[in-house]
Amino acid sequence: MAKWTPRHEAPEPLEGPVVATITGGTILWFVLFLVQLPLYGWFDDHGHTWWLWTCLAGGGLGLIGVWYVRRRDAALRRAADARDLTATPSTPSAD
Repeated sequence: MAKWTPRHEAPEPLEGPVVATITGGTILWFVLFLVQLPLYGWFDDHGHTWWLWTCLAGGGLGLIGVWYVRRRDAALRRAADARDLTATPSTPSAD
């Protein structure tokens, strides 16, 4: 079996409102959990309680995701600021 090697470079990752996207998805998971919570008896009778716990797990993992992408954005901003500071030439003082 031959080793697979890519024939072209990978595309650049898409950048967008990542924090807003993850936050929206997290809110959606929690809303789905809360909407299904009053129907717990029906879910339990039909063996579908995993639907409820999946929504709760999605919300919990979404909270971790929000924390992660906020820290990532902050690190990217710090790196860009540091890059800007080193790229800016210092002006010699006029004595």
